[in-house]
Amino acid sequence: MNKIHPSLLGFDFDGVVADTAEAFIRLCCEEYGYCSIRMEDITDFEVERCLDLDPGIVEAVFTRILVDSVGAGLQPMAGALQVLEELSASAPVTLVTARPLVRPVRDWIDAVMPQSVGENTRIVAMGAHNDKPRHVRGNGLRYFIDDRAETCFQLEEAGIKPIVYSQPWNRGRHPFRAVSTWEEIRSLCF
Repeated sequence: MNKIHPSLLGFDFDGVVADTAEAFIRLCCEEYGYCSIRMEDITDFEVERCLDLDPGIVEAVFTRILVDSVGAGLQPMAGALQVLEELSASAPVTLVTARPLVRPVRDWIDAVMPQSVGENTRIVAMGAHNDKPRHVRGNGLRYFIDDRAETCFQLEEAGIKPIVYSQPWNRGRHPFRAVSTWEEIRSLCF
């Protein structure tokens, strides 16, 4: 595969840039006493389908992460800070997220990322999972990294090259190129 120019590559936020699964598992333990959940247990994007948790707890934990990512202690994926800094030196970084609100993502970027990354990051909060192709294309992107296999199928149907960020909930559910580290993402571009 030829190298991808950073201006043509976009990213999902949760599960790709931010380690939302770690925050979910940690908050379930710290706030609700469910301390036996492991990353490998999350085998479905809809965690209610694979974890024996009350749906109200799942909703409360995810709402906390979505509304106050900084306060929830959301961390970046390993290596994301360094690679995003390199990419943002070449082109704006574009994040297209199913989250409904831009502000918690912007606050998180400003708190966690180097200033140069924050100043050169576009955030599109669409509020739904099933309309990403329109937003990805609307931002001039031709490649997109996402952890939700269903989104990657939609992207492919729209003529956008999907790249799956490997997570337990998407293993064996897609035929697409996959990356499992930010070092692999770097190698796509440089």
